Order: sequence, then C-alpha cells, then structure tokens
Amino acid sequence: MAVDKITRVGRVTEPGRYMYTFGWLTITACDLDIWKQYPQAAFTLLGQHTLSDEVAGEEFHLGAFDIAPDALPPFTTH
Repeated sequence: MAVDKITRVGRVTEPGRYMYTFGWLTITACDLDIWKQYPQAAFTLLGQHTLSDEVAGEEFHLGAFDIAPDALPPFTTH
C-alpha cells in the first residue's frame, strides 16, 4: 500500500470539504493551524470510509504529519 503525502492545498484558509483531482478532501481547523505554524508540513492523505459505494475511495482527510527538523524551534533547557 502506497502512502500519499500532501504538502499544499492551494489557497485554502477555512476548514471545509474541497474538491481536488484525486477526490474530496476534508480539511479541519487543526490542519490549517499546523500549516500556519509549519508551512512545509507534509500530511499523510487518508481515504475516508463512506456509507455510499458511489463515493468510496473519493473521500479523504489528513492524517499524521511530518515537519522538517530545521523548521522546529531550537531546544532550550531551563
């Protein structure tokens, strides 16, 4: 099974359900907050189970994400 990653979603600024070439993608406020803080974050693209066979495989949401090590704030001790 291939794991697809997504790093950009165009100019999306509000949570919602958006149509892309691969299908519908639901983006949450938390997803957008992560992208605001870490613009280069890469999310895993996950298929979403639906009750209707008509849209099976066409609904997606964002899962775990990766952040480049150089994008993290420096570690400090107190």
